[in-house]
Amino acid sequence: MMPLLPGATIGVLGGGQLGRMMALAARRMGYRVVVLDPSARCPTAPVADGVVVGALDDLAAAKHLAAQVDVITLDTEHVPADLLEALEPIAPVRPGAKVLRTIQDRLVQKQFLDALGLPQATWAPADDLEAALAKVGRPAILKVRRAGYDGKGQARVEPGVDPAAALATLRGEPAVAEALVRFAREVSVVLARGMGGEIRIYPIAENVHRRHVLHTTRAPAPMPATQRARAEGIAVTIAEALEHVGVLAVEMFELPDGQLLVNELAPRTRNSGHYTYGACATSQFEQHVRAVCGLPLGDPRALTGAVMVNLIGDLWRAGPPAWAAVLARPEARLHLYGKDAPAPGRKMGHVLLLDDDTDRALATAEQLIAQLEPT
Repeated sequence: MMPLLPGATIGVLGGGQLGRMMALAARRMGYRVVVLDPSARCPTAPVADGVVVGALDDLAAAKHLAAQVDVITLDTEHVPADLLEALEPIAPVRPGAKVLRTIQDRLVQKQFLDALGLPQATWAPADDLEAALAKVGRPAILKVRRAGYDGKGQARVEPGVDPAAALATLRGEPAVAEALVRFAREVSVVLARGMGGEIRIYPIAENVHRRHVLHTTRAPAPMPATQRARAEGIAVTIAEALEHVGVLAVEMFELPDGQLLVNELAPRTRNSGHYTYGACATSQFEQHVRAVCGLPLGDPRALTGAVMVNLIGDLWRAGPPAWAAVLARPEARLHLYGKDAPAPGRKMGHVLLLDDDTDRALATAEQLIAQLEPT
């Protein structure tokens, strides 16, 4: 199949910060971008060539977008797979409905990983809660099967606590139960798979969360070569089994004994891959554009070590933060997402610190957040 060259139009389902950064990369390369989002003022809108206003499950709006573009991609896995399938006769959809059907339902995703023989936390469907807890033990985590993110749609079941009360907080949503994992750290493998099956892998990242939201990412993660190869092998197995096209992020728990457990899959660019936008020869956003347009994949190698720290809406409690502290640092790159209004827990931007000494960069990240905190 002939690649889509600059001048072609890319349709993006979802206009959040991932769509924005993808659109910036695409337009730099000479592509046009049309986005579908519920808000005409979404973060991608100012950098897109066109905006179709509509919900991500609005088939009529999605078809209106499809009629204007040469290929369709997405910035969220929460677009209904049935909608993607309905668009496939109009324009190529990458990743396609098959990938989304596998990933967007936790039950189906876990069955898929089990079928591949890949390690994950002990789990069970929560339809029969007592049977599920008997299998996974307590403490356990209940997670809604669909649309959960950043800790939303989760409930913890401690020993001696009525599990029905925890389940009630999920408001009747179908759920799965997982054993609580006492992990040493979380790592991410971000890779891209092209139309011809070629794969390029970014340096593995180490993630730290606060209140269920990603706080910092350090890349490359300090890791022995054998462990790195094991993590990369798991991610490649998943990408190939899905026949995925585009960027794929695979987040894993590393246990104290070195064992790796698959935690989450994201068939798109990912917050934990933001370090690539400045620290790598080809950012995850350009790489995704290259993959979905059928171009040769770019070089994912790191040019420098990096630490990314998220800027959460809580920092805006007393008004816009004092950015001078960030802008005064020559190794810092400030990325703001252009969102209308801050809110607690909402990702408003990030700072990337380019430094081969990532321990020093992590310390700098904490200093900057402390300086940006309202007094």
